[in-house]
Amino acid sequence: MIAQNHAAGRSSHQNIKPPSSYESARDVARALTQTTAYQQSRHERKKVEMLFAHLKRILRFDRLRLRGLTGANDEFILAATAQNLRRLAKLCGQPPPEDRRVVPA
Repeated sequence: MIAQNHAAGRSSHQNIKPPSSYESARDVARALTQTTAYQQSRHERKKVEMLFAHLKRILRFDRLRLRGLTGANDEFILAATAQNLRRLAKLCGQPPPEDRRVVPA
C-alpha cells in the first residue's frame, strides 16, 4: 500500500502543519479552563442551558407567538413561570431529607 501511495505521488504520512499564529491565544484559553472560576462558571452555564432546553423541548417554546418586544417578554415570563411552578410542585411532593425532619418531643 505504501508503494501505491508513493507511485501515485502521495506520501504515506499525513502533512504536518506548522503551528498556528493563534497558538499563544489557544494556550491562554487552555490555561483558563483549568481554573476553579471557569469550572464554576461552566457548571452554572450548564444548569441554565438545561433550563432553556427544557423550555424548548417539553414546554414547546420553539417560537414566539406574540408580536413585539413586550409580547416576547410576556411570553417568556409566562413560560418561565410555568417551568418554575412545575419545579416547585415536584419539590413540594418530595418528603424532606431524613436529617432535616423535626422529631416531636
